[in-house]
Amino acid sequence: METKKYTLTMLVENEPGVTARITGLFAGRGYNIETICGAPTANPKMSRITITTLANPLMLEQCMKQIKRLVNVIKLRDMTGEEAVKREMALVCVKAEPENKEKIQQIITAFQGKIVDKGEQHYIFEVTGDELTVDALLGELAPFGIKKLARSGVLALYREP
Repeated sequence: METKKYTLTMLVENEPGVTARITGLFAGRGYNIETICGAPTANPKMSRITITTLANPLMLEQCMKQIKRLVNVIKLRDMTGEEAVKREMALVCVKAEPENKEKIQQIITAFQGKIVDKGEQHYIFEVTGDELTVDALLGELAPFGIKKLARSGVLALYREP
């Protein structure tokens, strides 16, 4: 069976240990978590956890069944399809030699990024977009030298009608 990347999002009770139980479920079955992002929702009693994983359809089905059985999971959805809005944020520290600063600024601006820290030899900037957009920006800046990188992981919400 073909393996592909899936995006799962779940509403969970905002209690200690919930994320550990979910990640333990993945680890215990040998499933890798590519990205994970979690935070409280507008209701402070609930959190939303979004996970991306590589799986085949059968593995995904088994994983979702196991997640649904966890007592603290309120709702689980597969957000892999086009009906979801998916974004991630990255903070990037790129080498910025004086002769390259203008070109680097142009690239960052073209991807709607925002420089949040400037040094004599570096820029730190933030960018938000889908995974492919962030990857494309990193590809454009790789020749200049990426010193540090932090990515949020995918966040996803279904589009409202």
